[in-house]
Amino acid sequence: MQNKTRKVRNFRLSLMDDETHRPVIVARFTKTKFIIGAVMSAVIVCLVLYSLIAFTPIRTFIPGYPDSTSKRAAISNAIKIDSLEMIVSRWELYSENLKRILDGEEPVRIDSLVLQYAKDSKSEFSEEELKKRDSVLRSNVRKEEQFSLSSAESRNLHIEGMHFFTPLKGVISQGYDPLIHPFIDITAPANSMVYAVLNGTVISSGWNDESGYTIQIQHANDIISIYKHNQKLLRQVRDKVTAGEPIAVVGNTGALTTGDHLHFELWYKGEAVDPTKYINF
Repeated sequence: MQNKTRKVRNFRLSLMDDETHRPVIVARFTKTKFIIGAVMSAVIVCLVLYSLIAFTPIRTFIPGYPDSTSKRAAISNAIKIDSLEMIVSRWELYSENLKRILDGEEPVRIDSLVLQYAKDSKSEFSEEELKKRDSVLRSNVRKEEQFSLSSAESRNLHIEGMHFFTPLKGVISQGYDPLIHPFIDITAPANSMVYAVLNGTVISSGWNDESGYTIQIQHANDIISIYKHNQKLLRQVRDKVTAGEPIAVVGNTGALTTGDHLHFELWYKGEAVDPTKYINF
């Protein structure tokens, strides 16, 4: 038998001058090259369209994409939800007290609820069991302090085991990116209070042309928090602050800002970390 080799068919695409009939552009290709070229062209077109939509303001024209109006509405709704939760809690307490008064009982007080909770938690164990637990705890504490001058010096919690206070109640307008954006931006209404996330000492408090009014706080365990673009600073250098204490008023100061928001950075052992992993916003 004679082996028949399959002949490769070549094609030519020519662009010719209509008057002289001379070829201007001549492209030769096979069927395989044509398919590969068409696929690559389609991929390039898709990448260009994706880049235009993802990295340019064109994406705001997509139906359903959040714009500045929807972001402001989300902030307003978040604030209203917090207010409604407080109102509902007050009405629940009011209705409970009204029911008790109508039934001839004493109204409920907030301090009595706290005391009742403490009493209920304490009544879970007998008095002997509580004394036993207390003696075990004291023994453990003495062992920990046996070879140290202070128990506070010997305890070094990791950042995962610490409780952070939310610096600002608002909406995260731009998230954390370790390379491009190693911090977060929190949008909130003007004149909102900015709070310290942990106990610490103010190490920097002043004006910066790019960041506006900026304040930095040194916390325990090599943690530093930075708050930028504030309208007003409430603490000075060397001031001691506690978690949840007001330290500034959110604003729109500095060259690198486009609206009222808080530029918040969290540093741990000399490296910027994602605040959203440790703080509930």
